[in-house]
Amino acid sequence: MANTSSRTLRLLSLLQTHRFWPGAELADRLGVSVRTLRRDIDRLRDLGYPVEAQRGTEGGYQLAAGAALPPLVVDDEEAVALVVGLQAAAQGPVAGVAESSVRALAKVVRVLPARLRHRVEALREVTVPAPGWDGAAAAPDGVDPDLLTGLALACRDAERVRFGYTAGSGERSERHAEPHRLVMLGRRWYLVAYDLTRHDWRSFRLDRITGAARPTGARFRPRELPAADAAAFVRAGIGQLPTPYRVEAVVRAPAEAVRARIGRWVTVEELPEEGAGPDGDRCRVVMSTDSLEWPLLALGMTGAEFEVIGPPELHDLLVEWSERFLRAAAGTVPFRSFADRSGMAPDGRW
Repeated sequence: MANTSSRTLRLLSLLQTHRFWPGAELADRLGVSVRTLRRDIDRLRDLGYPVEAQRGTEGGYQLAAGAALPPLVVDDEEAVALVVGLQAAAQGPVAGVAESSVRALAKVVRVLPARLRHRVEALREVTVPAPGWDGAAAAPDGVDPDLLTGLALACRDAERVRFGYTAGSGERSERHAEPHRLVMLGRRWYLVAYDLTRHDWRSFRLDRITGAARPTGARFRPRELPAADAAAFVRAGIGQLPTPYRVEAVVRAPAEAVRARIGRWVTVEELPEEGAGPDGDRCRVVMSTDSLEWPLLALGMTGAEFEVIGPPELHDLLVEWSERFLRAAAGTVPFRSFADRSGMAPDGRW
């Protein structure tokens, strides 16, 4: 969300307390100048919010007493972005943000137009976030907001849907399913549903659904999901997918300390004291991945000495990175542009 838009929402939230706000205090709460505050107030008025102003040294702002607030003017994509962003923040690890995000989400939903409120309420109701999952290894996927909210409504209303789907192998098929829940895992969205063609539970990546999910009008009685929840079901499915690399390293630090730093991304196993380092603590770190860059970052984040056991490609990459960092530390980096190294043409084309 743009800074101006998020600040406008924050301003609206403060004014909704229906108390009088001195201009200087309100500007300070928003972290802006009094002049910028006046522009933000004008923006709210343009949107139809009845903001009264009192001039003078003791001047300030408040919403008109007894005035009914008009709907928040946003389009479908902005409404979905608001709900998804606030819901993700509510599940995030940043201290103090979760409770504020829940309050902000409730306020935003209340002032959405009725049509959008119906759709985003469904999205909020059926989305299962996966706290603790790191999305660094997943590429950001562009998901159509209409597809997202359409599937949310089908989940909530227990209505069967049909959609085209492209599997990871490239095989295309038509699916007929009973949608259960949407899962937001890292930066990817998944639909957990009972596949009526294959007669089994499946998880579908939304970025692989082609076209719109077409509601059939046929209702169904929800089945029992064979997992603790939809997020656990998706996690288990991803864990069974083949990955090119199995990374293994020995870290010379207590297993508990390593788990605290990177445990949500990897498996950390305690090792016997025999053969340990001077400090007497070491552990084994194991992970499966389709990329070798982020395992190196994770190992570096342990803040401890480590030894790469495998695969050999990870050791080669470690040597390459080490040489690059040593040159950077010594100030002897040869002048060679990224375009030269990557094969990119001067005009930005490959």
